[in-house]
Amino acid sequence: MRPIIAMTADTLEEPSTSLNVNQADYAPRDVKNAVIAAGGVPVILPFPDDISLATELAQAAVTTFDGLLLPGGPDVDPTLYGEEPSFAIGATLYPKDRLEQALIRATLAAGKPIMAICRGMQILNVTLGGTLYQDLASQDPDATIRHAQAAPGQFPTHHVTVKATSQLAKLIGEQAYVNSRHHEAVKRVAPGLQVVATAPDGVIEALADQADRQIMAVQWHPENLFAADAAQLRPFTLLVKRAAAARTTATFAAQPKVS
Repeated sequence: MRPIIAMTADTLEEPSTSLNVNQADYAPRDVKNAVIAAGGVPVILPFPDDISLATELAQAAVTTFDGLLLPGGPDVDPTLYGEEPSFAIGATLYPKDRLEQALIRATLAAGKPIMAICRGMQILNVTLGGTLYQDLASQDPDATIRHAQAAPGQFPTHHVTVKATSQLAKLIGEQAYVNSRHHEAVKRVAPGLQVVATAPDGVIEALADQADRQIMAVQWHPENLFAADAAQLRPFTLLVKRAAAARTTATFAAQPKVS
């Protein structure tokens, strides 16, 4: 049976022409396709407008899925890591932040795997106690690469170096050519996480948990690349594999003991 992979939703800013409603919930199509190609079943979790419900919904939802995928999206609200918004910050979506934070905590507590992409890596780092650059160009003088690429998203534009001993290196190698469309980035790495890839200018491009068994987070968008670069599907495949293992463990744990 295919593992269930939960994906958090965004909300359309403009009215949907097909549904004729404002703020329709949606998830990136390429992420959905990558999960299916990797052997999983994607389900979409919309966020509640009432943030007081975030923890309750997350704790209920975590019992229904085997792994969590945090896709890209809007900027992370900087008040979540103790800062006020700079002039260069983009649009934020506080209710989405709060649901994702609750889901991250519930998923980790349940021993289930997480994969995070771009903004997903950023909210993961913030949730676990890290901070962000709100805008690389104005806040990080060492950032010399254009991380918000002008090229179409399905084309890679810069290289990353991957930690040789990491799970990520086993999947995509110690050097990779990736796409890049972000202006925020990880600043202080959260306790419990480790850096497993960097760009040539030192910007953090991937994180994992210290044991490298439950969390894989990348700053680029492998969902846009895997059609032309098969290696970029492998992080999704690992997520599905970890999710299948988590399901098996949970199933065995729930079995009655035979005397």
